[in-house]
Amino acid sequence: MAANFNMGFAISVVIIAAVAGVWVVAAQSSKEIIVKTVKGQKVCDQGWECKGFSKFCCNQTISDFFQTYQFENLFAKRNTPVAHAVGFWDYKSFITAAAKYQPLGFGTTGGKLTQMKEIAAFFGHVGAKTSCGYGVATGGPLAWGLCYNKEMSPSQDYCDEYYKYDYPCAPGAQYYGRGAIPIYWNYNYGAVGEGLKEDLLNHPEYIEQNATLAFQAAMWRWMTPVKKGQPSAHDAFVGNWKPTKNDTLAKRFPGFGTTMNILYGDNVCGQGDVDSMNVIISHYQYYLDLMGVGREEAGPHEVLTCAEQAAFNPSYKSSS
Repeated sequence: MAANFNMGFAISVVIIAAVAGVWVVAAQSSKEIIVKTVKGQKVCDQGWECKGFSKFCCNQTISDFFQTYQFENLFAKRNTPVAHAVGFWDYKSFITAAAKYQPLGFGTTGGKLTQMKEIAAFFGHVGAKTSCGYGVATGGPLAWGLCYNKEMSPSQDYCDEYYKYDYPCAPGAQYYGRGAIPIYWNYNYGAVGEGLKEDLLNHPEYIEQNATLAFQAAMWRWMTPVKKGQPSAHDAFVGNWKPTKNDTLAKRFPGFGTTMNILYGDNVCGQGDVDSMNVIISHYQYYLDLMGVGREEAGPHEVLTCAEQAAFNPSYKSSS
């Protein structure tokens, strides 16, 4: 009977109980996996890290293949004295945040290779957007991700009155960049706050005070389409999204390049091989290497970059 339960990962398992069609599987890693069938589909619960009976929780969870030492390798310089968020970011805050999204497929979609690549891709954005690395920095420019948790010298308060009815700016609040994939502007804090059920519109400072919340905000953005009918970065990366004919004409293909298009639009994409794009790609490739996957798994140029992609949501710049 036990042979019928392929849990999809290399830990030996023992079925210890079966009651009313619910199987409780105890893994020798001390993790308990509860398996049941709902409408013909196998769904699982893996306790705190992947809870709530999801098909994704039948796969390995992130902590099975990405652990504290790997987090330390990826972000080796984040707690050096010259960094700007010493002691803020850590593995516990990341894995606690990820527990909210693993049942939805974050880091739990596909086989182990796809799962590891998605974590590297997500961190590619995080590392690039929070780095204080530069060409001759100790350890190289890519070792300095998670150096920041907020914009250091904001030039404005990022309050856009156009959104005063939906996302009114709170008196005294400043909506400068904060977080693992930095959030700017009142309307973005409002939308992320709604997604996380946190009052970020009135308290944007929560993001720079709580690393778990900061990671959750980045994961929410990764998992959530910017507009209805468009893919999330997650769906574009893991292959859930099927491009339309218009997407193909706009040179948008499933893969890492399109995640940049979704998150940054024409600030990064459709401008050729610009530094702002290449630094994100470089972090992704660096993390693939450090995680033992290898940058050759990043895919061909048209999948990896967005240099020639038309933006999903063009910014409206004046003709000048």
